[in-house]
Amino acid sequence: MMVLAGAKMIVSIVGSGRLAEGIAVRVLAGGHKLRLADSDLGKAGALAASLGAATATGVAESLAGADIVVLALPYPRGRQVARDQGAALTGMTVVDPCNPVDFSTFDSLLTSPGMSAAEEIAEENPAARVVKAFNTTFAATLAAGAVGGLPVDVFLAGDDAGAKSLVAELARDGGLRPVDTGPLRRSRELEAFQLLHMTLQGPLGLDWASAIKLLPLRRHGHT
Repeated sequence: MMVLAGAKMIVSIVGSGRLAEGIAVRVLAGGHKLRLADSDLGKAGALAASLGAATATGVAESLAGADIVVLALPYPRGRQVARDQGAALTGMTVVDPCNPVDFSTFDSLLTSPGMSAAEEIAEENPAARVVKAFNTTFAATLAAGAVGGLPVDVFLAGDDAGAKSLVAELARDGGLRPVDTGPLRRSRELEAFQLLHMTLQGPLGLDWASAIKLLPLRRHGHT
């Protein structure tokens, strides 16, 4: 699906948790049309009502005509949606923001070695254009859009250049800074990076309000 640069997009977010809310705030900040979907329509409706500028639908209904679908679901539910929706996701830009973390211990990733959650989604539905994005951002930092006065970095990984460009545009429109990290296999490192980020919240007293950001070293006489 082609979207003209600068055109307003239809973004469907499947899920109604805190990460879904954070991404939704940025979608609306960018002026795009937002749909919220959940297997529990009441949860999607409650989030839509709190945002005041979104519609709530069932999962299948939310996909029709969407430009971007965000699977803001805990692992491995995104993979299940990719399988269940099948042909409805053909050619569609599908964003995977999940982290396949064992939240009972924060000790390991749940994917098999050499595999990421995003790659599992792509294997489940090869016709979808899967992009890893928003997994290194916490809900609070997304809602704020900035940390320490700087825009939040959104690291992207994907094999389809057009799909990555679309997600990058969505991030920029929402006041964020997209960073292209390369092919979809780089999502393995992004998921591991965020696991480390999570484990540091307690020791550093960050309270889930920190962000991972790349900053250039500025030397005298150089920019």
